[in-house]
Amino acid sequence: MSSRSARTPVRSLRARITLLATGLAAGVSLVLLWLAWTLVGDAVSAVPQMPPGTVVRVDGVDVDAAALAAHLRDHARDKMLLAGSIAFCCVVLATAVLAWTFTSRVLRPLRDITGTARRLSVESLGERIGEVDARGELAELAQTFDAMLDRLQAAFEAQRHFVANASHELRTPLSVIRTELDVTLADEQADTDELRRMAGVVRDATERASQLVGSLLLLARTDGAGLVVSEPVDLAVLVDSAWRAVAGEADQRGLKTTFTTEPAWTTGDPALLERIAGNLLENAVRHNVDGGWIEVTTQPGDRWSTLRVRSSGGLVDPAAVGELFEPFRRAGVARTARHGAGLGLSIVRAAVEAHDGLVQAEPVVGGGLAVTVRLPAAR
Repeated sequence: MSSRSARTPVRSLRARITLLATGLAAGVSLVLLWLAWTLVGDAVSAVPQMPPGTVVRVDGVDVDAAALAAHLRDHARDKMLLAGSIAFCCVVLATAVLAWTFTSRVLRPLRDITGTARRLSVESLGERIGEVDARGELAELAQTFDAMLDRLQAAFEAQRHFVANASHELRTPLSVIRTELDVTLADEQADTDELRRMAGVVRDATERASQLVGSLLLLARTDGAGLVVSEPVDLAVLVDSAWRAVAGEADQRGLKTTFTTEPAWTTGDPALLERIAGNLLENAVRHNVDGGWIEVTTQPGDRWSTLRVRSSGGLVDPAAVGELFEPFRRAGVARTARHGAGLGLSIVRAAVEAHDGLVQAEPVVGGGLAVTVRLPAAR
């Protein structure tokens, strides 16, 4: 788009403001001119008149007094009309020039905003308007526009990061499947055992890809979305149901568990709330150490119902705790775990925020992580 077309809207606004100001000035000037013309005529007519038939000598010529008075009135009006017309033209011209000039200065920040908006694209979202030479509404508009650009840039960067990580995660199982197939097909002596081994590897890789896709769909459904279902739910019941899914794995690793679960009611989507408890317990089991421990607590309150999961595990950098809730982050290290897709805590955070709750994580002394979820208590 050419620069000429980019300036057209602002110039059109400038021309309209100038025409409006000039029109108002011309209208007011015409009213004043008419009032002055009327007042001059009335002032001359108010001069005391001589008796009818009186003759006045002017420059040696006898003139009727009434005719002289009418002539003086018309002459005064003509003089006033001439001077007023000249003043009218000067006022209108000066108004047009001043309006055009000052409107250009007033609309300069608007031109900057328009120009910045036209130059923006996904690749140039870092550009900002900055401080503008204006106050009031235009300065507020520029600040609002810059704040909106900050949010858009953050959203686009997060989207790029998410897509890149998702692509990497999906590429890994696909590469494993392709490698196993190529190696097996290239081996003409492959027997049944080799084919079964290859099938097992492909099955595991397919399961990993399926879990990743399911987690991505759940995160997309939860993140920034409202609740479709809302009903009373007991967090203690959800913990009991979620633990049954990972109890076998916990027993195999020799984990010691302590449950202190009181009835803690909240209101929300049962499926999402169960996913919160399930993801926290799965992380506590899978990111634990053999022979470690897990503590699960549910607690009711007047305002919040609380779910807390503490577990042993590897050392977690306190500065990296916030990153654990980002997609594809595992203990602060991206894309390095053997199990899971790194979306567990991201789904937890999205589901908690969808319920207007709060989630907080903190490292455990000696290694491990404690995650506390607070959800609005059911009334």
